[in-house]
Amino acid sequence: MKSTWRTLWQQNDIVVFRDEIAVDRLPADRIERVCLLYSGNGDSPGDIVQSVVQMAGDEGFALFDAHTGFAGRVNFERQAFWREKACVYWVPVAGAAFPWRLRLGAWRGEGKGQAFRRLASDEMAGSIGNWRLEGPQTWDERKNGRISRTRPFGHSHSARA
Repeated sequence: MKSTWRTLWQQNDIVVFRDEIAVDRLPADRIERVCLLYSGNGDSPGDIVQSVVQMAGDEGFALFDAHTGFAGRVNFERQAFWREKACVYWVPVAGAAFPWRLRLGAWRGEGKGQAFRRLASDEMAGSIGNWRLEGPQTWDERKNGRISRTRPFGHSHSARA
């Protein structure tokens, strides 16, 4: 039987559930950065394929596959919290290299079924430091930018004297 994963806000924590049993808890005030890895243009919620959460200090990183619902918690719940925290970044998945251990595991099929995992700070920091981050930007800010870019003359930066 395949495990089901989900995330849920409880007070000021994001709780990770596997088969309806709490397996981890991320205190929201300890989140330093959220990277939403997207395919395509990243213009729709379905484009998000993975979320990488950097915790404060040496608490490390948490990796969430799309079906855990973490990206939805970031994008659509407690929007004022995420806007104030200004820690949500967007990363094209094609340019997001992961540590060798994760790449080899996925290649050998070991990554299947690991919708959520924790990594040490030193294991992930070198990789994430080379990613091209877009933001900080909430989903609404990203959507509004996309809308303004589609308007005629909406994104013109030239000024006439």
